[in-house]
Amino acid sequence: MLAAVHSATLVGVDGQPVTVEVHVSAGLPGYHVVGLPDAAGRESRERVRAALLSSGLSWPQRKITVNLAPGGVRKSGSGLELAVALGVLAATDELPAAVLDGAAVLGELGLDGTVRPVPGTLALVDALARLGIDRVVVPIANASEAALVRDVDVRAARSLGELRSCLKEEKEWPTWCANAAVGPPPPTDTSGDELLDLQDVRGLAVARNALEVAAAGNHHLVLVGPPGTGKTMLAQRMSTILPPLGHGEALEVTRIHSAAGEAIDGRLVEARPFRAPHHTASTPALVGGGSGRPRPGEVTLAHRGVLFLDELGEFAPSALDALRQPLEERVVRIARQPVSLTFPAAFQLVACTNPCPCGLGEPACRCSESQRGRYLRRLSAPLLDRFDVRVTVTAPEPRDVAGESSADVRVRVATAVARQRLRYADWPWSSNAQVPAGAVNRLIPLHPDAEGTWRELIDDRLLTGRGAARIRRVARTVADLEGAGEVTAAHLENAAMLRSDVP
Repeated sequence: MLAAVHSATLVGVDGQPVTVEVHVSAGLPGYHVVGLPDAAGRESRERVRAALLSSGLSWPQRKITVNLAPGGVRKSGSGLELAVALGVLAATDELPAAVLDGAAVLGELGLDGTVRPVPGTLALVDALARLGIDRVVVPIANASEAALVRDVDVRAARSLGELRSCLKEEKEWPTWCANAAVGPPPPTDTSGDELLDLQDVRGLAVARNALEVAAAGNHHLVLVGPPGTGKTMLAQRMSTILPPLGHGEALEVTRIHSAAGEAIDGRLVEARPFRAPHHTASTPALVGGGSGRPRPGEVTLAHRGVLFLDELGEFAPSALDALRQPLEERVVRIARQPVSLTFPAAFQLVACTNPCPCGLGEPACRCSESQRGRYLRRLSAPLLDRFDVRVTVTAPEPRDVAGESSADVRVRVATAVARQRLRYADWPWSSNAQVPAGAVNRLIPLHPDAEGTWRELIDDRLLTGRGAARIRRVARTVADLEGAGEVTAAHLENAAMLRSDVP
């Protein structure tokens, strides 16, 4: 007998529909899985067999062949086990095959027959919905997450035995709470971002302005200065002045974090991600990849949010240089012998670094020339050129007072962001930082009085084409924060000041 059950597996951060075909025939008892399963898939025999027996169901003493179609796509994880078990039941007439028509099944099995959650449920269900499947059975722990996909009838499963009874209409389906749709959000940890506010920062007017401009235009930012000047304190407050995620962006971020196995509590992620990896992070940890199944790195987990690299000069040069392509293209391409994947990486890079190994900088620097040279070689010129905003931070004076609060700055940032989205509504980008170099002159025109200032900046600073385009994009953001229709000479001068030669 042959039975087929729809399911899905993760390929990178996206779902790949899979048809689980189970064939039970006469012959020597055995269990064979084909269709490029990984180690977890090959081990499914013992878990499926034990789950069936623990649920009071029989394991056929016949030849069982499981095919995971399409056969040319590598399958990862144990999320296909529930589909295999139902396929065995349908192929042996323990379950009417018709009850699985038009439905898909996701879930890992425990030895006692319980149905355990699987990572990436949102991406998996979304892929099945695009295939036209409108009914899915998922572990009860994943039901709220699956319900985030619209127009899909979500059924929850607690155990294999209970699921069989529900499919045969011998028992009511278990109820579950749609956390994303009803009820207040869960309480947040007040020890986190809620205690961060720009009012905590005294002085640093130029650095605060740089932070605001970077947030408004989605520009990459690097702060350079001695220890104790407030670089990290300022950078950590970037997330407090960013506008919230839109619905489409929230779905993107939630899918990525779900596929990475991070808990999302069945709700859309509303706050922009803020990732801060340690400087010992490897290249695969930053950009993704790794041995076996390629996994998303920090740049992908920071998608639509901020990647904060503190002590930038302490990161491995190879890891930093691997960021150059994602910073330009906003995607990460992982090429491996069996598979090539593309991970989204539209993140905003915020970095802090000391001017030299001792951190004091000129004129108090105690480092030798060789030490300074080794330290500065960690930050390649191509990487530094990709920072739109580069500011040197000096220690605040004792008489300096606190500036505006994050809430006040966030209002201006949100207004500037709205202006950009309206301006670029007919284009495939939404912020000034994303405007391609070839479209800068057309989409970011200068006021007639600013043409001379623009030419002087290019000549005096010997700007490359990339550097000139970045200054013009930043100038457009400065104008958006002021509500100006055109970029003036003052806006260009402000943008040039925010792109100093550091370190």
